[in-house]
This record gives sequence, C-alpha cells and structure tokens, in this order.
Amino acid sequence: MTNPFDLTGKVALVTGANTGIGQAIAVALANAGADIAAAGRTPPDETRAQVEGLGRRFTALPADFSSTAPIPTLVEETVGTLGGLDILVNNAGIIRRADSLDFTEADWDAVMDVNLKSVFFLCQAFGRYVINNGRRGKIINIASMLSFQGGIRVPSYTASKSGVAGLTKLLANEWAGKGINVNAIAPGYVETNNTTALRADEKRNAEILARIPAGRWSAPSDMGGPAVFLASAASDYVHGTVLPVDGGWLAR
Repeated sequence: MTNPFDLTGKVALVTGANTGIGQAIAVALANAGADIAAAGRTPPDETRAQVEGLGRRFTALPADFSSTAPIPTLVEETVGTLGGLDILVNNAGIIRRADSLDFTEADWDAVMDVNLKSVFFLCQAFGRYVINNGRRGKIINIASMLSFQGGIRVPSYTASKSGVAGLTKLLANEWAGKGINVNAIAPGYVETNNTTALRADEKRNAEILARIPAGRWSAPSDMGGPAVFLASAASDYVHGTVLPVDGGWLAR
C-alpha cells in the first residue's frame, strides 16, 4: 500500500526554520521525505545539519519578513535550487508585550507586518506558482491559541493570529478547487524563545500548567506530526481547518 504520509520528492519552503516550531516542522517534513528551503533572518545551520543528516536536500534563503521585499524571489529561488515547490509553511512570527493603554504604533505595525501581511503575500506568491504551473500544493499557516481567545497584553499578536485564522479560511474558499489545500496549526503553549518569560514566571507558569489537561508544555516536536499530515496526501480533503495542537487547552 502507498503510504499517504510519504513526502518523498516534495519540496517544502519553511519560514523561521532556524529554531523552535519552524525547525521542528522542517525536520519532520524532511524525515517524511521532503527537501527543505528555509527562509529567515538567522542562518539555520542547526536545521541544515539535521535535514541533511536525514539524507534530504536543504537550502537557506535569507529573508526579513518585516517587509514584503524578499517575497517575490523566495518561490523562484526555491524552485531554481530544489526543482519545484509543493509545500509552504508560514511559521515566521514575532510578538510584542505591553498593556493596551501603552501599546505603541511601532509595535503594532512590526507584529502585523511579519505575522499577517507577509503571510498573505507569501501565500499569494506560492498560489500563483502552483496554479500557473498546473500543480497541487499545501499551505500550512501557524496560528495560535489567540486565534480563538483574546489573551492579555499582546494586542497586535492577537489581532495578527486571529487574522491568520481568517485568512486561512478565505484562501481555502478560493483555492480548494484549484488544487491547493490551505490549513493552519494552532499551537498551544510551546517551549520556545517566545515563551521564556512566561515559563520563568512561577505563578503564571503554574496557572498555565493547571489548565493544560496533558499536564505539560508542548515541545516544538509536537507540531511535526500534524504538519506532516497537513502537508501530505492524507489531508487531501482537509481545507480551511485551524487545527489546535494544545494538549487539550481549549477543551478545558
């Protein structure tokens, strides 16, 4: 029987793959057979070593998603180097924390530009390539628990991740009939650089753990299996879904 999760011969472009969730997803896709293009500001040397250690091809593409300037060439460079493009993972993101009464326009714009504006225009570039070349494609956006909830002290992050959820559904409506699956993963509380301050706060950390039925923070690797599913033929009839991977947080 053909393995529906096999990604052999596929090429994935993963943003923000130098560490954390992006790195874990890139390695999981490579372990399933995909070659990886990693786009971001920081050289993904560790990710390269892991992907190439699995026998897969890897290319690093410098890109700062605070503007849309690098986006037009990312698809072209991936195709030119790895011979095609089948999977897009929009993982790159930033966060700014402050009370809403004190939140600045600069922090609002910085987060929205990276977390939402660049996501849309990279989806657009990927969609044009797939549709214009008569191919099939998979887009996996990285949403958040704050795509469902309000949170506190992160107004631009909440707005951006709510936007990612809506954008995922809109693009699925437009592109499901054109050979592109657009879905999102909504991680729960994950042990990454973005959550260092929360984990260091004993009171807040205890409150968070008390609400997670699984009883632990997620490791970045917990996002790998869901990403392989959404990137593979196993999800060919899954469109416009925002999949919580949260240890049961939303069920509580």
